[in-house]
Amino acid sequence: MSGSPASPEVLARRVAALFAPLPQVVAVALGGSRGGAGLGAVAGSDIDIEVYVREEVDLGARRAIVGAAGGARRAELGMRFWGPSDEWIDAATGAHVDVVYFETAWMEERIAAILDRHEASLGYSTCFWHTVRGCLVLEDPEGWLAGMKARCDVPYPEALRASIVRLNHPVLRSVLPSYANQLAKAAAREDLVSVQHRLAGLLASYFDMLFAVNRATHPGEKRLVEAATRTCDRLPEGMATDLDDLLRTSMTDLPGLPGRVDRLIDRLDALLRAEGFTDDDLPSLRALPPGALPSE
Repeated sequence: MSGSPASPEVLARRVAALFAPLPQVVAVALGGSRGGAGLGAVAGSDIDIEVYVREEVDLGARRAIVGAAGGARRAELGMRFWGPSDEWIDAATGAHVDVVYFETAWMEERIAAILDRHEASLGYSTCFWHTVRGCLVLEDPEGWLAGMKARCDVPYPEALRASIVRLNHPVLRSVLPSYANQLAKAAAREDLVSVQHRLAGLLASYFDMLFAVNRATHPGEKRLVEAATRTCDRLPEGMATDLDDLLRTSMTDLPGLPGRVDRLIDRLDALLRAEGFTDDDLPSLRALPPGALPSE
């Protein structure tokens, strides 16, 4: 392809081939929307490259790779805001390249926590399982990544499914500091920043449970309604409409927000009951009457 801009896939393979000889690098993969479990690239989609390392790659070597791959209109290297990463805009195509680094020992531990110990998180519980299982291997000379993908190619553990629901469900509205209660208080005092902050937390736990109930791995933060519609066989009634109404209400009708929150959770609870969760194994399913939580 000399003389013409590289396609995103060709550029990704070029970058991977430049990383592969480095002694710190164990494997390189393509993830995100272009990976094996992605939703497919859309206009503006990044080229998400995962570099699995024994130890950190020297910043000078990373800078040299950007140059050898074709150069950059703009580059932000050595970032650590959300974990070690490099990003740049490819000089020839304008494509946004996003390289994230994972230490192999750390990733092995995260997968063990999910698949062996069935540890849940508040939101995003199975994202790293999804990352490994769904990536497209570009370079893997030692076979480590192939082994990890085989490790991740297992049925969804029922204990993990239950663990995710048990951890995330109470914080929706049944405990005193629940998202629903905090949202009602924030709406009453017209605190728009707090509304958006707590709403993000509620939706993170909501989708974490939704994917778990369907025994589907969590794909991350982007295009979640589309991902749920594509990968989940069982969805709450009116999910997409309820989410749209909730988000619009959070910006235009604060007094109506608590009712929208309750409707969203009520319909999730109906799905949980249909999937066999009961008051006995999930006490937070017991609905609270209106006004049960203090306003202040």
